[in-house]
Amino acid sequence: MALSSYLTFCGLCAALAVTPGPDSLLILRFSLQQLSSGIAAALGSALGNVVWALMVAIGLAALIEPSAEAYRALTLTGGLYLFYLGTQAVRGRKRGRQGPAEIGPGTTGVMSSARAGLVSCMLNPKVGLFFLAVVPQFLPEGGTVFALTMLLGGTLAVIVLVYLTILCLLAAKASAWLNQPKVSRTIEKMSGLILCALGIGTAASAY
Repeated sequence: MALSSYLTFCGLCAALAVTPGPDSLLILRFSLQQLSSGIAAALGSALGNVVWALMVAIGLAALIEPSAEAYRALTLTGGLYLFYLGTQAVRGRKRGRQGPAEIGPGTTGVMSSARAGLVSCMLNPKVGLFFLAVVPQFLPEGGTVFALTMLLGGTLAVIVLVYLTILCLLAAKASAWLNQPKVSRTIEKMSGLILCALGIGTAASAY
């Protein structure tokens, strides 16, 4: 692959990473509770990109592209998952911050955050379409498809991880102000409502 093509791909990855979406919102929510949870969620999201790349590289994800039903199922599942996270955020505040994003320090909290980031990425149809529609354009003829696909997937994962980690650090830096009761209640409620809206919009786009 030519260096110019690779740099172009990196630019597209950066544009995808900084586009506001459910992953960014999840990372902000986790980071406001605990920096390690936010970073764990970022790692989970980055890992999701690697898994997508692996699926495309071995041809599994290609089955989604020609199948309208498979794509619709993925989109609907992703929408329902986002809606679930949104309702958990709103209800968690009402239950005294006992939701999944408010798990205390420890392995369980970190693993739960990483799992949420991974699942959010895997159920995001936009990420899947990026690998199915964009990545193949950067695979030169005669090249090793599997190795190059994994290289591009790894590149996207690193760029996403860097961006989301920056979000984590910024959120943690501002946590003293953002975690004031009145401010945090507003943020928790708004983030939950936004996730619900994203979930409804994603699910609706399946039809």
